[in-house]
Amino acid sequence: MAEAPPRPEGEPPRSLVRAVLPFVVSIALVVFVLARLDLRAFQQHLARVSAPSFVAFAAVFVISLCAADSLATVLVYRKSVAPIPFRDFFILRGASYLPSLLNHHVGQAFLTVALSRIHGVPLARVAGATLLVYASWMGSILGLSCIAILLGDKPLVWLAIPLGAGLLYLALLAIRPTRLASIRVLAPLFEAGVRGHLWALVARLPHLVVLFLGTWIPFWFFGVKIPPASAFAFIPILMVAVTLPLTPQGFGTRDVLAATLFESFASFPTKGERLAAIAASTTAWGVTITLVEIVFALFMLRLHQKRATLPELPVTR
Repeated sequence: MAEAPPRPEGEPPRSLVRAVLPFVVSIALVVFVLARLDLRAFQQHLARVSAPSFVAFAAVFVISLCAADSLATVLVYRKSVAPIPFRDFFILRGASYLPSLLNHHVGQAFLTVALSRIHGVPLARVAGATLLVYASWMGSILGLSCIAILLGDKPLVWLAIPLGAGLLYLALLAIRPTRLASIRVLAPLFEAGVRGHLWALVARLPHLVVLFLGTWIPFWFFGVKIPPASAFAFIPILMVAVTLPLTPQGFGTRDVLAATLFESFASFPTKGERLAAIAASTTAWGVTITLVEIVFALFMLRLHQKRATLPELPVTR
């Protein structure tokens, strides 16, 4: 095999560049946002909000999100991987919030690998079940898009886009192309079929509701009152964007998008004050849920380690 060309002297390893780049992008986006607003108004908005209430809301959100996500996800894994108890999965899902601080998909990868090792199931099989989890999530987003079109002022013909995408995917599952169905990592998708996907979508709804409210309500703490029709149109965009592997925890990405989408809903006279209110909301929310998730994940990780070292109790009949 041909050897890889030597790296020029002084050039950092590609892995290091990939690791550092999201943080650089995040810092650049945050600086860009802060440079456009009234910093004094930013401080005033932060000081105006009750910190205990905001932190309490964040804690309730993180625990509720983990519970709703665990419920929807464990039902998928039970069908495709192993009969996993909800409590065990809730603990492991909570522990996965620690690697998720880098990016949502890193946490999903951690969860996939951990389940493969714990239950002795091939990684490709668990990864396929994880793809089914993603499919239920994307189906939920398409559903929100349909609601946004129905509540908004766009022609109903726009419904053809989300409905068409969903129906096309379901048709592919029903047809079961041999080449695709024979791929190991895709097997759980075709085994679930149309009925299994719809069932997974219904199970995902509580998680979707919690995440939607947890993305929407924090803005109201800072006087950015987004009406329901606009929330259904724009909040899903924010929900998806912060999970993209662009910046850690969506820092910067969340701030730029929110400033673009929600400025008109901030009830303040000047542009600087409106942008300050939005930036205060996104910054405070990002920092708060990050700190709450760290504490929660460390507790769940410790609990998982303790349960893993407990001896199995003898079964009496």
